[in-house]
Amino acid sequence: MNETMAPSPGSIILQNLGKAYKRYPHKWARLREWAQPSYTSHKLIWVLRSLNLLITPGQAVGIIGRNGAGKSTLLKLITGTSVPSEGRIQIQGRIAALLELGMGFHADFTRRQNVWMAGQLLGLSDAEIYSALPEIEAFAEIGHYIDEPVRTYSSGMQVRLAFSVATAIRPDILIVDEALAVGDAYFQHKCYARIRSFRSAGTTLLFVSHDPGAIKSLCDRAVLLDAGKVVADDVPDQVLDLYNALIAEKENCALETQPAPEGRRSIGVRSGDGRARILQVSCHNTQGVARVFLVGHSLQLRIRLVKQVDLQDLTVGFLIRDRLGNDIFGTNTWHIPSAELSHLPTGQEAVLCWEIPELNLGPGSYTISVALHGDMTHVENSYDWWDKATLFEVVRGSEPIFEGVSRLTGIQVRLAQD
Repeated sequence: MNETMAPSPGSIILQNLGKAYKRYPHKWARLREWAQPSYTSHKLIWVLRSLNLLITPGQAVGIIGRNGAGKSTLLKLITGTSVPSEGRIQIQGRIAALLELGMGFHADFTRRQNVWMAGQLLGLSDAEIYSALPEIEAFAEIGHYIDEPVRTYSSGMQVRLAFSVATAIRPDILIVDEALAVGDAYFQHKCYARIRSFRSAGTTLLFVSHDPGAIKSLCDRAVLLDAGKVVADDVPDQVLDLYNALIAEKENCALETQPAPEGRRSIGVRSGDGRARILQVSCHNTQGVARVFLVGHSLQLRIRLVKQVDLQDLTVGFLIRDRLGNDIFGTNTWHIPSAELSHLPTGQEAVLCWEIPELNLGPGSYTISVALHGDMTHVENSYDWWDKATLFEVVRGSEPIFEGVSRLTGIQVRLAQD
């Protein structure tokens, strides 16, 4: 990174960042180190190490990773609630953060008292807090609990109050760590709408979530942490594929990457333990192999596979995604059983055909991911998971023009008679 670069409001620059905690062999070792500086008995446990990241103003970055990857620690370092063991942090602009549930609130204070205290911690003036009070109260919608101690609030009510305070005045940088998962669906929609409005106004967003849909919806970039290091930094679709593969890797699965289908800039991630293997994936129309299909016409998905060992359960599934990585449709033989799979001989190649009689998708580019696994999903007992195994295009035919990714058939319009 450029050392002379002048940070702009909303920018975050992390250089060689690291955070370590001391682990002592017994409870008296800490006291002995304090009394005898030359004596050292602790071991350093690195939660983050050699982390470099540049986030420019206005970017929306999703931070994802398995539990213990260092996500929450990273956000605490950025917000200043924890001090790095090494490295440098450069931040320009005012930060509003929603981290641990109830963080920054006093349990015995009322909502009004906590709003004043939290507002001052955020660097707001008394005048700013006073002018924001009606908006905070209206957005939180906590009713008669407004003058009750926070300890009487449910977790959802605490999230409502915390988010309302943190976003009462648009910050340069907004940081949200999982907390919205506690709120109800109605309030989540309100929060996401406010976050999008902040994004449109130029606020930088750091968002931690295990919800792929939320990451894709809110973020234009994603960073995958694993064992305290950045292992991927790309568009959300690509990074989420790697994240899914890392989860599957917990089941002693191999992880590899495949060249992406023609027309895609990202790679296809592949993982699995290899007990069954996908050999080829292709799309067909009535004439043979095809890449382009008309709206509403048929598509046949062919998956060539082989069982490497004898398997009692083999489930074959596919998932269609649009060009933004949004899940459009997926199913598998757990839900639509295939009797032939249970009798498939070990070591003998076979082709499974999925027949889609009407491809009622909107015009655009789509990818198909394919999975072989046991049970209902590929998260456990994953034999072979191949992201972006193939690509196809949908183009308009003679049907009436429509918008969106799905065509609804049989639609009629008429004037109703009162």
